[in-house]
Amino acid sequence: MRSAVGGVHSTSVTNDMATPPMPVRRPIALWDEVPMSWATVAELGTALGTLVLAFATFASVRSGNRAARLSERSLLENIRPLLLPSRLQDPEQKVGFQDDHWMHLQGGHGAADVTDEAVYLSIGVRNVGPGLAVLNAWKFYPGRHGNDADMPDIDDFRHLTRDLYVPSNDIGFWQGAFRDSEDPDFAAVAETIDEREAFTVDILYGDAEGGQRTVTRFAMIPAGKKGDNWLAAVSRHWNLDRADPRMR
Repeated sequence: MRSAVGGVHSTSVTNDMATPPMPVRRPIALWDEVPMSWATVAELGTALGTLVLAFATFASVRSGNRAARLSERSLLENIRPLLLPSRLQDPEQKVGFQDDHWMHLQGGHGAADVTDEAVYLSIGVRNVGPGLAVLNAWKFYPGRHGNDADMPDIDDFRHLTRDLYVPSNDIGFWQGAFRDSEDPDFAAVAETIDEREAFTVDILYGDAEGGQRTVTRFAMIPAGKKGDNWLAAVSRHWNLDRADPRMR
């Protein structure tokens, strides 16, 4: 359409048609851009299943290891020995040495004899643990050493010439002897016994399997002014193959 206003021609264009709507584009899906196959899906499922199985196996193994440790600990507890002095009411025991020297042990006591050839020592013990006790080494100290907190060095112990066995919930004995008069300890031990002074004996023992080694310290106190008997008492136990309960 044309019109003249003030001698100036102007042109006006009227668009009577509506603007056409924009086409709606469908969202792009992952499978439209990345080609997938059933083999790939199967591999992903297998990987996920393997991961789940690995976690389940780890949890099962961890639980199994814990059960095995508990089972082993229960087994060890059932064969663990623990020595204490025999009770005063326990029967008297007769202890013999390889040279036919004999000693008599009253319940709850030890005995000591000194001769020109040897010094003989023995202690009546009771095994209050559930397992058999196998005695194999010992160490003598003049005087009482009940307050020592450090574990003794078992390399300094004297080995028995034979193993001594104490059944569970039963009595037995420990015995030892100094036979070499040239031994630096011989004179000190003989003097301690002759003067009727207290002394200490550390006894090393273990279970029937050779494990769970324990050192028990026995203090021997003269019983009366005369005679060869000493009253036995226990002051400490040390565990060699497991944690010390005092350190927890």
